[in-house]
Amino acid sequence: MSRIRTLATGMGLVESPRWHQGRLYVSDWTAGEVCAVGLDGTVEVVASVASLPLCTAWSPDGRMTIVDSARSRLLRREPDGTLTVRAELGALGHWWNDVVIDGRGNTYVNRIGFDMLAGEQPVPGHVTLVTPDGTARDVAGGLLFPNGMAVTPDDSTLVVADSYAGRLVAFDIGPDGSLSEGRPWAELGADAPDGICIDAEGAVWYATVPGRRCVRVRRGGEVLETVELDRGGFSCTLGGPDGRTLFVAAAEWLGPGAEPVRPGSGRVLAVEVGVPGAGRP
Repeated sequence: MSRIRTLATGMGLVESPRWHQGRLYVSDWTAGEVCAVGLDGTVEVVASVASLPLCTAWSPDGRMTIVDSARSRLLRREPDGTLTVRAELGALGHWWNDVVIDGRGNTYVNRIGFDMLAGEQPVPGHVTLVTPDGTARDVAGGLLFPNGMAVTPDDSTLVVADSYAGRLVAFDIGPDGSLSEGRPWAELGADAPDGICIDAEGAVWYATVPGRRCVRVRRGGEVLETVELDRGGFSCTLGGPDGRTLFVAAAEWLGPGAEPVRPGSGRVLAVEVGVPGAGRP
């Protein structure tokens, strides 16, 4: 495996790396910014939303969806860069987290059900479906801490990282976007999976904050590869010109509180791997 390269540094709590149309995007939750990060290390702010969490996904029409968790809504970035409200989610709950959109335009956004940074006791979370017309309804529950999500290339399966349960959970996607009852995809032991992505061999890469690494696992939990980090791994995605670059959002985790990561410790990292990405994100 190639050495780890640092593309950007001096950021805050970085999350939600996404490769889209030849560019890498990440969210700096601390700054409230969605940024495009060039392979040469250049950073361009493409949207500003004061929200934590602040995750993104792309619709089949090429427009970016942004989770404005602070106001319990989804935003859409229009071609001219303006932000419009795509869906209001407050009637269903708060503390919205990760988001992924399948090839049919179904948006899956999850919420954890409690204020983790304020030290509240955990409450099981949910996955919500937002259809292309903006209608929102819960389609899965019972997840201790729903976190990263990914959709298989054939749009048949949604994989969700359940951080507090130390597992990946799979749901069959129905014709109307509904989800089946969750089934175990991989038990990860003491690891707490955060952001995830899928590769062309059907394996999942997951980042882990307490474990300070990214891990590639087969369905069932067999570990195939590990990338060790010097700080918490918040999320990862596959992209680059040939799809074989693993991009990692990492920072020094301080724990729940007003300042969850060490200021300026956020980095965007890149390492070359053998199998290209597939599916979404």
